Amino acid sequence: MADIGFYHLTRTGADAVLAPLLGRTLAAKERALVRVASALRVTAVDAALWAATAPDWLPHGTARTGHPTLQPIWITDTDENPNSARYLFLLDGLGAPAGEWARIFDLFDGNDAAAISAARLRWTAAKAAGHSLTYWQQGPSGWMKQA
Repeated sequence: MADIGFYHLTRTGADAVLAPLLGRTLAAKERALVRVASALRVTAVDAALWAATAPDWLPHGTARTGHPTLQPIWITDTDENPNSARYLFLLDGLGAPAGEWARIFDLFDGNDAAAISAARLRWTAAKAAGHSLTYWQQGPSGWMKQA
C-alpha cells in the first residue's frame, strides 16, 4: 500500500509548490513521476521546473527530451513509469494509475469546488483500498497537517 498525501492548495497553483516537493524527493534519493492531464500541461510543468529557483535546478525530462531512464523526474500525460519512479505526483485532478508506488502526492486546487469534491472521492477510494493517508493544507506560512 502507498502513503498518499493530499495537498489542498489555497494560495498558489500546483506548478508553484511542485518544485520544492520535488526537491525534497531528490534529496531523499528518490525518483519522481509527475502525471498531468494533457500534453499542453506537460509543456507548462516542464517550463515551470526549468524556471524554479528553490531548488535552483531540478533535473527532469519529458517524451520530447527523451532518455527516461536517465531522468530522476519524468513529466507525462500518459499512464507510464519509464524512469522507474517510486514517488508519483498527480496534478489536474488525476487519480492514481495502476502500479506500485511508495508515495503518492495528490495536489488539488482548494479554490475550485469541483476539485475539492473530486479530491474527497479520491480520498474515500484510497481509504477503502487500505492506503495510508495524510491531508495537508496550505497555510499562511507553509503546509499544515490536518489529518
